[in-house]
Amino acid sequence: MKRKTVLVIGNFDILHPGHIRLLKFAKECGDYLIVAVNNDSNMLIKSRVSELHRLEMVQSLECVDEAFLTELCSNSLIANYQPYAVVKGKEFEEKENPEYKALKTYGGKLIFGSGEFESNSEQYITRTISHGHNFDYKKCQSYATRHQFDYQSINTVFSQFRENRVAVIGEIIVDEYIQGTAVGLSQEDPTIVMTPDRTDTFLGGAAITAGHIKGLGAKNVKLFSVLGKDDKAEYVKSHIKKYNIETVLLDDSSRPTPLKSRYRAGNKTLLRVNQVRQHKISKEIQTDLYHQLQSNIQNFDLLVFSDFNYGLLPQTLVEKIILLCKKNNVRIVADSQTSSQVGDIARYKDMMLVTPTEKEVRVALNNIDDGLPVLAQKLCEKANPTYLVITLAGEGVFIHLPDQNGQWENDMLPAINSNAVDPAGAGDCFLAASSLALCSGATPWQAFYIASIAAACQVDTLGNQPLSFNTLQQRVLESFKL
Repeated sequence: MKRKTVLVIGNFDILHPGHIRLLKFAKECGDYLIVAVNNDSNMLIKSRVSELHRLEMVQSLECVDEAFLTELCSNSLIANYQPYAVVKGKEFEEKENPEYKALKTYGGKLIFGSGEFESNSEQYITRTISHGHNFDYKKCQSYATRHQFDYQSINTVFSQFRENRVAVIGEIIVDEYIQGTAVGLSQEDPTIVMTPDRTDTFLGGAAITAGHIKGLGAKNVKLFSVLGKDDKAEYVKSHIKKYNIETVLLDDSSRPTPLKSRYRAGNKTLLRVNQVRQHKISKEIQTDLYHQLQSNIQNFDLLVFSDFNYGLLPQTLVEKIILLCKKNNVRIVADSQTSSQVGDIARYKDMMLVTPTEKEVRVALNNIDDGLPVLAQKLCEKANPTYLVITLAGEGVFIHLPDQNGQWENDMLPAINSNAVDPAGAGDCFLAASSLALCSGATPWQAFYIASIAAACQVDTLGNQPLSFNTLQQRVLESFKL
């Protein structure tokens, strides 16, 4: 099918919300939006804003696929690009429009529109991610002091990240963020009414865990998962390539690819809709998945269980994989998320690291009474991890290090980011960074310091995006400079 190119031409002297709404409307009229920005010599009234700055502002908009400076008239541009449509503001509808003649030669359209006035225009600007504005490192410094490490020792750990070969196994989730404007309450019933403005889609679950590990510099990362036979599976297969990881993706027509849709207004989530099916994968697919992993096991130093309890990791398969890793000296870490009352982190035994939430620990132990230190030790007695970190959302993390004599050492790191944009994915990022650090020679205290800063970076952006090594390194360096 031929791509529907849409062309918009203008000065964009001062980029205001009306411009942004018009360009968003133009993008919705086709598949590919081109914006021709008149250069200084092509403007009747001299602008106070340079042509390069005007171009940069247009290029910063997410809805714009291509933008350039031009000295050509509109008809020449139409002749060159032959767009499906030219879009102009509503104010031009009753005026003479020379574009009609050029468009008529091949059947192009002239569309007038100004976009929805209620939409929040700022959300369409692509911002350079600048982590760290809300970070509070003060308590990190006392933590580093009492555990006797500095930036130089952390940097030594960083230098080993690229030596690791990692397998990740678990559910891949497609995360949708439907951003809109809250209109108010319905007149018919007490329901919040919102007008959707845009939808952003991200890869979540095991995919983002693998993406973080690769983004942080691991040598090789291979993702093992099962997808449905649906359009979301195709989305996963096409977008996972950007993460530069290898994949083994099996098909299961009985289970849709998990989809989580979050409806947001401003910076608040109004509703989350989960489209998942939680029955176990068939024994045939379990066998196929195990054999795929078995044939690759000697290529890994670390295996990560990223379990969302949607049936991809039945207990018999988990036990076989653990035994396989032990036989091949592959270290193992696990995160097993609990949805409602489903999930049991304690079934992941003899892990190097587990990182449950407080709720997940209490569900696994059926214990609502004990405090964190006792709770942590009881989980260690049941599951025998080398290290345990209980994540506490906005309160930070509780660290529990048991030993072979029934003793333990505890500590806590508070949340470093005081103003999370989106808390989703913090646990995945913490697990990825801490396990990679432990495999790179970090002490547990160093690993969880690194991971806490990594998680703070993750919640500083909307949606799951792989954290880069350079960003993490820069934030860790900043934490020692205060």
